[in-house]
Amino acid sequence: MQRCFGEKSYSIPALILLILILSVGTAFAGHARPEKKGILLVAFGSSVDSAQISFKEIDKKVKAEFPGVPVHWAFTSSIIRHKLAKTENRNIDSPSIALSKMMDEGFTDVAVQSLHTIPGEEYEGLLKTAEAFEGMPKGMKKITVGRPLLYNDGDVKKAVDALIASFPKGIRAQDSIVLMGHGTPSPANIYYPAIQYYLNLKGSNMFVGTVEGFPSLENVMDKLPSPKKGKVYLLPFMSVAGDHAHNDMAGNEDDSWKSILTKAGYDCVPVMKGTAEYPAVAELWIMHLKDAFNALSHK
Repeated sequence: MQRCFGEKSYSIPALILLILILSVGTAFAGHARPEKKGILLVAFGSSVDSAQISFKEIDKKVKAEFPGVPVHWAFTSSIIRHKLAKTENRNIDSPSIALSKMMDEGFTDVAVQSLHTIPGEEYEGLLKTAEAFEGMPKGMKKITVGRPLLYNDGDVKKAVDALIASFPKGIRAQDSIVLMGHGTPSPANIYYPAIQYYLNLKGSNMFVGTVEGFPSLENVMDKLPSPKKGKVYLLPFMSVAGDHAHNDMAGNEDDSWKSILTKAGYDCVPVMKGTAEYPAVAELWIMHLKDAFNALSHK
């Protein structure tokens, strides 16, 4: 059964739905929700206990920089989240779950800060998630996403300076420094050769390799000086010294970087410290978060 109103025809169920929508709109008219800003820090994640210090340091710095602003966390790696839930009974939210909870808690404006190193697949997924939540009915009014450690040419230059300022004391001119990055099949892998270029401008004893991209350890070894010249310091070029640092970089297995270089005659010194533990590097993420947070006020 249908009833006509003017030139339009509505079914009774549709008419009831229309009345309900109009009623809800009228009820909320002139009653805008109070502004509530928050921060969501998003990392790839790690299940290694010693790596948690990196997250704690970042959390402490963010809370000191944004007093009174609630800070939430999320991990993009589902493998890490499931492992933590299973082995340690720790439930870390995914970005979508974290934003859902914040939306339910009445947050109107959220600055999401990526703690990834490059704008790879994890960062791209984060952008899509934030876009899906922004403007959702009765959801957040605005969501901004702070760029990862490396995003533009200026970021790369600043990161190189911050890294050099953070290298362990006591490294001699004849010693070499090898940074282990994760690497990615995505076009964002280009950031690793970019870092290498700017490191070359600062000196000839600093190298970048990746676990799953280019340059590889083999590429790095082609450029290392003779084993007789000095030690090789191995450092993670990742926010935390997690599984890759403990196993692929400094592990005792035959295929770890330390084992391969030691077999080649090098005296290796692993440094188990993620880049988020270096104040100079962490400050770059904080700067990006400031940009994202300030953008919440721009219409």
